[in-house]
Amino acid sequence: MSSGGTGHTEAVQVTYDPAKVTYETLLKAFWRNVDPVDAGGQFCDRGAEYRSGIYVHSPAQQQQAQASKTQIAAQLGKSVATEIVSAGPFYKAEGYHQDYYKKNPLQYKFYKWNCGRAQRLEALWGKTN
Repeated sequence: MSSGGTGHTEAVQVTYDPAKVTYETLLKAFWRNVDPVDAGGQFCDRGAEYRSGIYVHSPAQQQQAQASKTQIAAQLGKSVATEIVSAGPFYKAEGYHQDYYKKNPLQYKFYKWNCGRAQRLEALWGKTN
């Protein structure tokens, strides 16, 4: 459990091949998996370390991310709390945090449902297949 005093954000670093998937596609997947209007964390994970963010590596990514944020705000009719900032150093989480959903599928399923994640995402974005 984190005390939240480090100033860090829990994040996933995505390495991708732009010949196989576009940055725009990654942004669409990102938005559909967060609550972009919640400035206090994500679902039942509360605190600044759980805020949503896009951490960009280039001016082109910054521009695309900002355009997608503007589009999402218009679509939802609400202010979007997700931050878009330059990526800083990335610190890999401890091993017991890696692939938690695979190592602990029942606990993760319970956590995911109990937090209201699926319900909130459906309320924001509609049913997904």
